[in-house]
Amino acid sequence: MTEKLIDRNPDVLGGTPVFSGTRVPVRILMEHLEAGDRLDDFLDDYPTVTREQAVALLERATVQLVGDAR
Repeated sequence: MTEKLIDRNPDVLGGTPVFSGTRVPVRILMEHLEAGDRLDDFLDDYPTVTREQAVALLERATVQLVGDAR
């Protein structure tokens, strides 16, 4: 995914990180997964977020966590 994944704009939800092109906070995906929801459940609830965006975010988070563990 070459386009911007996350936006932070003080005029959109007070600068909360959101999926680019949406008003869906990134933390909502994490909250769904922590609650045991499937990725498809999240995507059904937030259709403005694409599967590609969600997977790219999870991949980025994984890389950052694995990098920190080394």
